[in-house]
Amino acid sequence: MTQLGFPKYRRRQRVKTAVDLLNDRSFPNKEPEGVLLAAGATGEIIDVAIHTEANVPIYIVDFREQLLIG
Repeated sequence: MTQLGFPKYRRRQRVKTAVDLLNDRSFPNKEPEGVLLAAGATGEIIDVAIHTEANVPIYIVDFREQLLIG
C-alpha cells in the first residue's frame, strides 16, 4: 500500500484515464460540464507535486494536443 503523500507514479510514465474527465469549468473554451477526455485517453506524467494540506500527490499529465490536466 502506498503511504499518504508518497507518489505512486513517476514522471514520464504513460497513464490512461479510468473514467471520463468532465470540465469543472476550469477550461473556459470547452463546454461546461462536458467531457474533456473519454475513458481510456492516454497521456504522460510530466510533473508530480504534493498538496501540502491534504498530503496527497498531484500529477500533471500531458494529453498531447488535447489537454494538460493536473
